[in-house]
Amino acid sequence: MESLDTRTSPAPEPAARRPAGAIPGPSSLTWRYAGDWRGVFTSRSTLLLQVAHPVVGAGVADHSAFVEDRWGRLMRTLESANDFLGYRGEERGRTEAARLREIHKDIKGVDAEGRRYHALNPEAYLWVHATLYHGMVHTQRVFGRALEPAEEKRLFQEWRDLALALGITERHLPEDPAAFRDYFGDMVENRLENNSTVELLIELDRKPLPPPPKWPLPKAAWTGIALPPSRVLRRTGIATLPPVLRERFGLPWTTADQVRFDVFARSVRAAGAATPERLLYSPIAARAARRARRAPGG
Repeated sequence: MESLDTRTSPAPEPAARRPAGAIPGPSSLTWRYAGDWRGVFTSRSTLLLQVAHPVVGAGVADHSAFVEDRWGRLMRTLESANDFLGYRGEERGRTEAARLREIHKDIKGVDAEGRRYHALNPEAYLWVHATLYHGMVHTQRVFGRALEPAEEKRLFQEWRDLALALGITERHLPEDPAAFRDYFGDMVENRLENNSTVELLIELDRKPLPPPPKWPLPKAAWTGIALPPSRVLRRTGIATLPPVLRERFGLPWTTADQVRFDVFARSVRAAGAATPERLLYSPIAARAARRARRAPGG
């Protein structure tokens, strides 16, 4: 079986010598959990969490072309994530992290409520990064195997290091997983809102993406293929939202819905346990792991 964690991590350097920020590498838990294909089941809720922040929602509404170019926006987002997560090497990861911070400098304006916003607002910039860590942990808790405390602590430290590489100031970062949970809960309860971007994404999610560019068959053929998985992802997206946000966003969720979702989640966990490890990861994550093993010392 192939593994994304195939070698023993070197002993950490003393704290005084530790670099300010680090891009994940082959021995990281980030490579393992960010590349897990089961993350697709929490992807819709992660996106809603992000845009429910008033600054993020306003920035997307005013500066993103995702409605006009949904496939292009999706592919660019995936490419960016694969870069800054280190799957294409540390140098490319640092270059992408710097690029992301640079392009966010010009994302600013006034939202529909008359509030000024800037994409590099420390709270908003951190929040988007926070949803990455939450998504990895939550995916494993619901669809895989919940992380042991030592694993969660290690993954959290990797998340903090990546935050520094992305230009997030250390004083804004939670200290440990327990502090993160308090921070996350407070943001959900007191900061996130049902804004126009949230409403738009929920409406768009009621039907499949349009056919991809250069789709060779009639549109009806694409709809027939895409509709069933789209319905599944919409339901898993609603299921994996915090309950208070389901209510805030006006997304009905009944006891019967929860029972059906619990059955689905158990089936995904069972399938994952029976799946060879090399098949649990996205193609780029699996390729990165293979390259790392072939490299000298891998």
